[in-house]
Amino acid sequence: MARKQPKRRKHVPQRTCVVCRTTTDKRTLTRLVRTPDDGIHVDPTGKRPGRGAYLCDNPACWDKALHSDVLANALRTTLTDADRERIRAAHPRLAQG
Repeated sequence: MARKQPKRRKHVPQRTCVVCRTTTDKRTLTRLVRTPDDGIHVDPTGKRPGRGAYLCDNPACWDKALHSDVLANALRTTLTDADRERIRAAHPRLAQG
């Protein structure tokens, strides 16, 4: 009788929030990407080309990313007002308040 091999767990990529430094599954974080042409955008697919940084869903992390240099340093750029508005609009809790 042939023995069945135990099922292998599927690899789940881990990423770190640039603000609070917590490590979690890539799919639970939001990727922000800096592109050479368009500036900084939210990347819902996680596959857009460009330099990326991840934020968790904590509104405090998003607020700190907008009001400090943490995100700008991670993306190796400076945030413009248009970039900040796109980021603010991407997080529902920040867009309301």
